[in-house]
Amino acid sequence: MLLAAAGVAPKALAAAPEPDLVRYLTARKRDARFEVAVLDEAGRDLLVVPLEARGHSFAIAGDGRRAIAFARQPGRFAVAFDTTGAEAPTAFASQPDRHFFGHGAFADGDRLLFATENDYDGARGVAGVYDVAAGMRRIGEFATGGLDPHEAVLMPDGRTLCIANGGVLTHPDYGKLELNLDTMAPSLSYVDVTTGDIVEQVSVDPSLHQLAFHHLAVDAYGAVWFGGQYHGPRGDRPPVVGRHRRGREPELFSGSDDVLRDLGNYIGSVAVDSSGTTVATSSPVGGNVAYWDAATGRCLGTTALRDVCGVAAGSAEPFRLTSGYGEMQESGPGMPTDVLIDAPDEPTAWDNHLRRLPTEPASG
Repeated sequence: MLLAAAGVAPKALAAAPEPDLVRYLTARKRDARFEVAVLDEAGRDLLVVPLEARGHSFAIAGDGRRAIAFARQPGRFAVAFDTTGAEAPTAFASQPDRHFFGHGAFADGDRLLFATENDYDGARGVAGVYDVAAGMRRIGEFATGGLDPHEAVLMPDGRTLCIANGGVLTHPDYGKLELNLDTMAPSLSYVDVTTGDIVEQVSVDPSLHQLAFHHLAVDAYGAVWFGGQYHGPRGDRPPVVGRHRRGREPELFSGSDDVLRDLGNYIGSVAVDSSGTTVATSSPVGGNVAYWDAATGRCLGTTALRDVCGVAAGSAEPFRLTSGYGEMQESGPGMPTDVLIDAPDEPTAWDNHLRRLPTEPASG
């Protein structure tokens, strides 16, 4: 397992991030190497952390200094690292009878890490609980209330996790083969991190039971936006973007027929802009990003980019986008596209998720 950091950032950054420095975090395949990259706002490497295999997404501490990179489903490794390069990265593994689903979240003042996992022999989704101060020692788990738990986000109250249960039954003996398409039951579970109790759980109409919930973002109003991946007939065109406000039923949004078609029944990532009032949903299948008004659910427009999946709040335009072809852009609804990287120097494939790191507040 590769643990040493390469391409460490300049000394000033290794000591502490500059106030308001915009940094991004993503996994990628560069040439034949799998790695995590911390990038500046121009898309240049500040830090590179090697991975043993393909990465997926991250858990990021509130100050942006600590992060966890997770292996892509059904991976069994994760790597904890300092995003400034001040400390050497350390790897840890899932339990032998669990694997990671590629996502996690810090909670309890960043003292605990929660990782979505598959109890594949028990045919249930769980969230593994890890003690950060004890070197990511696994101290327990709780059931997520469904199969295929994927992204988990901490709600504004600081004590509730929202977990997207995709509802798909898989087992590592069969790779990513979907074993229960007829009985899928996707849901959103809200879990009290202090007790592990599910305090609220919602699902969509049973006619859409093959719409796997996978990716989440919380808007400025405290609502959870979710992106779905439809496992039903290819000719169907169900809405694949939704919003949930606590205590209410989920709402689904589709935009125009063209928008729905261009999303290709597949949302790969969900993000909000810096204000939290505009939501972006990416579709690598459709090569499109759709933008939504967080207050009304109205579609505000789209940006076309081949194999686009990574999306995060931008540094200049509302959103930054990355593609599996190594391209990086900034764009937003009704805005021209600013191309940051068009043809990378080395063959590069940005992976599914792009995250903007929290900035260190200026002192005084």
